[in-house]
Amino acid sequence: MKKYFQLGDVFYYFVRVFKKPNPNDPTSFNLRMMHGINRISIIMFLFCLIVMIFRAFTR
Repeated sequence: MKKYFQLGDVFYYFVRVFKKPNPNDPTSFNLRMMHGINRISIIMFLFCLIVMIFRAFTR
């Protein structure tokens, strides 16, 4: 049961998405676009989470 609540891989993905790409890794246009969209969605999620927390405390 403890295995299902480990979040290490999730947080590692956040770090990996925003890290500078390795020049030795093969890249393609589709992979770069996928990581770009993931970056945008992570930033939007964190922004909305901050707004929701702010609104909850100011009411």
